Amino acid sequence: MVEQNPHLISKKNMEAIASTRGSGQLLVSEIFTKVNNAKDKPKKVAILKQYDSPALRQLLKGAFDPKIEWDLPPGSPPFIENDAPIGTEHTTLQGEAKRLWHFIKGADPSLNKLRKETLFLQILEGLHKDEAKVLLDVKNKTLNKTYKGLTADMVKEAFGWNDNFVKV
Repeated sequence: MVEQNPHLISKKNMEAIASTRGSGQLLVSEIFTKVNNAKDKPKKVAILKQYDSPALRQLLKGAFDPKIEWDLPPGSPPFIENDAPIGTEHTTLQGEAKRLWHFIKGADPSLNKLRKETLFLQILEGLHKDEAKVLLDVKNKTLNKTYKGLTADMVKEAFGWNDNFVKV
């Protein structure tokens, strides 16, 4: 048996460190992938409840509430994807969600159209590429096309929302 150098970290500890990245919090894209991969509606609802957060609710409301209109051009703008590995040099939707209100029609009249679009691009380029795709799906209201089973009805059930997307 080879004796380990006492100044080196053990293989077990190295694996433990590798499995914990950043804050240990899943990216929204990872949560939605779990929902997508769940076999039935009760499991999908349980996953949303397990990872419930104000940011997650805000994103889902932005994706499914028909009263929320995004004050941005339709489609996907050209931007440089952030290819940094998960847990390294990128922002997260959990952190950026608090800034998304600026991009809703009527919410921030102090920002002109060009400034809104520039800020949105900066957010997209700061996010991990998977999170940027989620944000574009939220803005374009196409989240349910990317993540199977992630529907307005399922989201309302998970969070106890009525048809106005507010808690009853």
